[in-house]
Amino acid sequence: SQPSSIYIGTNVTSIGSNAFYGSILTSITIPNSVTSIGSYAFYFSSLSSVTISNGVTSLGSYCFGFCPLTSVIIPDSVTSIGTKAFEFCTSLTSATIGNSVTSIGDEAFFGCSKLTSITIPNSVTSIGGGAFKQCTSLTSITIPNSVTSIGVSAFGGCTGLTSATIGNSVTSIGNFAF
Repeated sequence: SQPSSIYIGTNVTSIGSNAFYGSILTSITIPNSVTSIGSYAFYFSSLSSVTISNGVTSLGSYCFGFCPLTSVIIPDSVTSIGTKAFEFCTSLTSATIGNSVTSIGDEAFFGCSKLTSITIPNSVTSIGGGAFKQCTSLTSITIPNSVTSIGVSAFGGCTGLTSATIGNSVTSIGNFAF
């Protein structure tokens, strides 16, 4: 049988692909020593609480997809959020993106239907295709001046969206972006 909680020691520098895929792990603290979280690392796990310490620089593709997370704080050390990193985290109500993230990957928060607010920091230059697609509880979005591109269908299917403020550095907005 699998443990529902686990301690990760400070000698661990990376969490590899598929490391906790489908596990019954419900809570984890990722220590400062970890710099990367691999693809599918916690995909389809029972993770409802995660603390990502300020050491992680990248979140791999699909890393937290389909987890029952309710909130997530992405620390300032993270520079990129991978493709589908939080896809279909349907319990996720809030996400804080750290001030070093430059790119939000394609479909990063796709299907996070309870996500009510998201703050995109001034470090972000690109919002991937479908990044917030079907986030039906989002009511407003502010895209900072640092963003130059908004991908195809980035906010597609966001049926609750009543207000969008787009910074003046955006040079391309993909098809069906809103």
